[in-house]
Amino acid sequence: MANFDLIVIGSGPGGYVAAIRASQLGMKVGVIEKAELGGICLNWGCIPTKALLKSANVFEYIQHAKDYGIDVKDASVDFAGVVKRSRDVANGMSKGIQFLFKKNKIEHIAGNGVLKKGNKVEVTDATGKKTTYEAKNIILATGARSRELPALKIDGKKIIGYREAMVLPERPKKLLVVGSGAIGVEFAYFYNTLGAEVTIVEFLPRIVPVEDEEVSKQLEKSFKKAGMTIHVNSEVTAVDTKGKGCVSTVKTPTGEIKIESDIVLSAVGIATNLEGIGLEEAGVKTEKGKVLVDQFYKTNVPGVYAIGDITSGPALAHVASAEGIICVEKIAGQNPEPLNYNNVPGCTYCSPEIASVGYTEEAAKKAGYQIKVGKFPFTASGKAKAAGSPDGFVKVIFDAKYGEWLGAHFIGANVTEMIAEVVAARKLETTGHEIIKSVHPHPTMSEAVMEAAAAAYGEVIHL
Repeated sequence: MANFDLIVIGSGPGGYVAAIRASQLGMKVGVIEKAELGGICLNWGCIPTKALLKSANVFEYIQHAKDYGIDVKDASVDFAGVVKRSRDVANGMSKGIQFLFKKNKIEHIAGNGVLKKGNKVEVTDATGKKTTYEAKNIILATGARSRELPALKIDGKKIIGYREAMVLPERPKKLLVVGSGAIGVEFAYFYNTLGAEVTIVEFLPRIVPVEDEEVSKQLEKSFKKAGMTIHVNSEVTAVDTKGKGCVSTVKTPTGEIKIESDIVLSAVGIATNLEGIGLEEAGVKTEKGKVLVDQFYKTNVPGVYAIGDITSGPALAHVASAEGIICVEKIAGQNPEPLNYNNVPGCTYCSPEIASVGYTEEAAKKAGYQIKVGKFPFTASGKAKAAGSPDGFVKVIFDAKYGEWLGAHFIGANVTEMIAEVVAARKLETTGHEIIKSVHPHPTMSEAVMEAAAAAYGEVIHL
């Protein structure tokens, strides 16, 4: 039996980050992973999808090259090449985690880990051999997978999840995307840009429903302009896959319709990986598919912790990483600050991109705040116009009484690179006036943040 100070089950952005931080703090660490190091994010999520989206972005530039005074003839998509580049990027990043493990003297234990009583984990490797490991502390970081609806059973060929959507053998001519969260709209943009006829079906009243309502309206406008069909307040009730393609029955506000497509992509959220990891035997409490933890990720079982998608926080890679660091620092006897989940940014990488943090306008009002709202459209931004990216805006929300920055909602080119300013400013309790008086460089997209803050206080210059 090998003994560790910490064993982490799962090597995604929560697990591997926790392991590295624990090693930095002097712990002997082992990480159990049954698939590729880096988990879903590095191998089948955040990173390879961004590689796919970049290829779509490049093709979109080429298609509009004439707008920039450049003539490009006979550009075409090598779909297999696009997929290969994405896989190469993911594989390279996974190898990077292997390097970091060696550098930090972290032991990679290949196999399926099951929690046992008494701070033990039983690992079954690819040959079926079982080995038991013991640790003073164990972190569960097993992540999540595509959620399945009864009417949308994923078969991996005609009805697919995000994993299959990344490695299709050929580009579908027609694609039906069910669900318009980050995964749904990113793949909708990707396939639409590469020439597929894309239809989105969303059960709720608007696409990207967790975002500020004005952001949802702007994205719908941009997507429709790009040629996509969108049905909101709608539900796929059945999919007939008997023929060559798929015929989906969709219940809409105006009646039932049939939608033909080559493939249906189910992007209706995620389900946590809680099965088969020994929670019941070890006595770890769960509720509604999530492991119950305190603010430092301790479960009800001494020495057992849980982070990432299997807990109740937002299912985001950067949240899992932050939770992992906080958890490990607490285990090490430090005094970390609990994570403020209201200051966690969310990013969606379709085009235009979406980035947001804090309260939406509606949520701020419901929370009882008197608010000041400022909005600056990219049509008024010199950099955005010069770059050929005038779609979108920056919207900021401040508390009218104290100037506290309550929230920010961006939609436009590269806005995912801009949101960190707001996160840092909110962490430092920066007021609206302080943002107005912070000189932003010209010409940049980031000027729009200063201008939106000025608009909230009636001081905007360029509107």
